[in-house]
Amino acid sequence: QVQLAESGGGLVQAGGSLRLSCAASGLTFSAYTMGWFRQAPGKEREFVATINWSGGVVDVAGSVKGRFAISRDNTKNTLYLEMTNLEPQDTAVYYCAAEHGSSLLSSSRDYRYWGQGTQVTVSS
Repeated sequence: QVQLAESGGGLVQAGGSLRLSCAASGLTFSAYTMGWFRQAPGKEREFVATINWSGGVVDVAGSVKGRFAISRDNTKNTLYLEMTNLEPQDTAVYYCAAEHGSSLLSSSRDYRYWGQGTQVTVSS
C-alpha cells in the first residue's frame, strides 16, 4: 500500500528556512508525479509546487516562487521542499501528494495519494 510520510516541519521565525521531506513507500516512486500543497486554518488546500517523474520539470506557485524549491531523489524515494525567507502567511499544514504519470499536476483533485501533513509555523 502506498504511504507518504512528511517530516521537517516546525516553528521558525520570519526570514528563516526549513526543509520538508516526504518519504514514499509502496510505489514505484520514479513513475509518479509529486506535489506539495498546504492548508492554513479556515482556508482551502492550495497548490505549492509540483515536480515530474525525473525531477527535470517543476512548477511553483507564484506566492512562493523564488523562495521555495521542490526537488526529488528517486534513489531514496524522497521528495523535498526547500523553503527560504519564510513569511507568517506561509504558516500551514504542508502535505505531499503522489499521482502516477508524467505530467505536472497543480490541482489537488488530480492526486490520489496523500500524506498526513506536517505543521509549519512562521512567527513574526
